[in-house]
Amino acid sequence: MKKLIIGIIIAVLVVFAYQYFTDRKDKKTELAQTSALIEKEVKNVSKLVVIESSYAQIFTYKNTQNVFMGLTAKKKAILAVNTKATVAYDLAQLQYEIMSDKKVLRITQVPEAELNIYPEFDFYDVSQDYLNQFEADDYNEIKKRVTKQIRKKIEKSAVMQNAENRLASELQKLFILTNSLGWTLEYHKQPIQSEKELEILL
Repeated sequence: MKKLIIGIIIAVLVVFAYQYFTDRKDKKTELAQTSALIEKEVKNVSKLVVIESSYAQIFTYKNTQNVFMGLTAKKKAILAVNTKATVAYDLAQLQYEIMSDKKVLRITQVPEAELNIYPEFDFYDVSQDYLNQFEADDYNEIKKRVTKQIRKKIEKSAVMQNAENRLASELQKLFILTNSLGWTLEYHKQPIQSEKELEILL
């Protein structure tokens, strides 16, 4: 009878041990699959986010040169500039860590915005005095100065904000995914509690 009881106890312990290790294996498998899914989704998000915009402006260039004893020579040009601008985030450069044991996806670095402008110049109404004529260097300097002004204007425009909104929208997909899987999304070690919070941090 004693041997029977001991046998039953051993059998129960074996069953529980088997169940325990099987459950642990299943959990590890599930965790590995979840980690792989998150890794895949991060790579899906890692694409080039681009916002495009167009601008048209008119500029007037004037130059007066003192020639001799108060005698001046003038030159003037009006130019129309049509500019295509793009703001891009290369999310392939997104840096992150996947911590499976803590169920945390941590974004450590978001790439900087890349502003590219493509101006097209159309000079017209060009007038010049004999002693102060336009040369190739003048046209290059005008283009350089105008391009610089356009860049500054675009940097302060709504197109930059629109690009940031698109960036936030892409990264919010990661928040939705991690949240649905019971994981935590962090940005610079700060847990993200909502989509709006992520947008503000960015």
